[in-house]
Amino acid sequence: MTDGWDWRQPGTGAAAAGSSSASPPSGGPGSPWWSDALADPWRDPMAPAAVVVPAAPVPGTEPEPVTDPDSSARPTLWHLLIIPLVAALLAGALGGALGYAFAIRGGTAPVLGGAPIQPPELAQRQPESLAGVAERVLPSVVTVRVAGPDGMSEGSGFIATTDGYVITNDHVVAGATGPATVIFNDGSSAPATLVGQDPESDIAVIKVTKEGLRPVAFGDSEALAVGDPVLAIGSPLSLANTVTAGIISALDRTMQAGEPGGPTRYYAAIQTDAAVNHGNSGGPLVDGAGRVIGVNSTIKSLVAEGQEAGNIGLAFAIPINQAKRITQDIISTGKARRTVIGAQVGGRGVGAGVGVRLVSVEPSGPAASAGLRANDVIVALNGRPTKEPTDLIALVRKFAPGSVVVVEYRRGTSRRNASVTLVADLK
Repeated sequence: MTDGWDWRQPGTGAAAAGSSSASPPSGGPGSPWWSDALADPWRDPMAPAAVVVPAAPVPGTEPEPVTDPDSSARPTLWHLLIIPLVAALLAGALGGALGYAFAIRGGTAPVLGGAPIQPPELAQRQPESLAGVAERVLPSVVTVRVAGPDGMSEGSGFIATTDGYVITNDHVVAGATGPATVIFNDGSSAPATLVGQDPESDIAVIKVTKEGLRPVAFGDSEALAVGDPVLAIGSPLSLANTVTAGIISALDRTMQAGEPGGPTRYYAAIQTDAAVNHGNSGGPLVDGAGRVIGVNSTIKSLVAEGQEAGNIGLAFAIPINQAKRITQDIISTGKARRTVIGAQVGGRGVGAGVGVRLVSVEPSGPAASAGLRANDVIVALNGRPTKEPTDLIALVRKFAPGSVVVVEYRRGTSRRNASVTLVADLK
């Protein structure tokens, strides 16, 4: 029984004998109907509706196996090892990340070795490190705030004694119209009274009343060397408790400073590249052992007159030996003594070498007593060259009255030395 068509292949049996009932349906071999009829029994109505199983090959007649050159090679032992290893690492990383996230979300700390990890304590620094020095000095540094005719001004200062004396710059408190306020490292504040000030040295002393004050340790500004590390501490730009680091870049840098209409200040400054800005004035410059070796006072800037100056890597501090001496004078007598040599200086010397010429010498003064005369050219003072009149004035004021200094000078063509005992100005 068939499905209405003869199942036999064309050209065989009754159909081959000329039976007209075996004619194929319309559409000849050139028709799309017959395009794949020989291979598709479902589209060839003359093909048998049966599954044909290919015969087994005769032994010895199997075709030669064909190898695809593009197919991947058989996995090696290395491949078999690396794949599970990478999978294990990825699984471990993912598991660790998920565990940490769940621990954080659940408010628990990760556990190592069976014990919970505690939050880290404040890092400890060696006392001789810069961080250790800053930690010791910061409690002794204050912000000084005063009301003036142009509003509130702000500077820095540092505690000099346990009973509340604070050193700052004269230009920080100059022109104050009311009492000053001192703000301490911990944020507390106290009113301060002005003890005294010396405009020519730019040193002022104020006093506060507070328990538990920690004074600074003082160093020796005569024992410094270029390249020594330093820290500048204060409140630049109203940013309290600011610490900047640098080195001493020069010593005895003679300065002539002052505001228009105000006093002219002379001092042989400590030059540093530690960043110092407005508000650092009056704050301490400390050495690598945490001892105060200077009072930050002046900065250099490239801005035009009237514009706000900023740090360019040059700042200047009053040597602490000079500042401490003036502070002691102010506390003891209410005013500071000014050191003089007893001579008036003019322009530069003429002739070989450098130096400053003495215009006049006071009779019975220190210079005259040492044999100096008018028109002598001072070449150096205690080994420090003098090139401008400012140099001699600033170097003299660096020393305390009664100090003996060696003056190298030129008279005519001869070069001489003299020992001069400096005195305090009686004015």
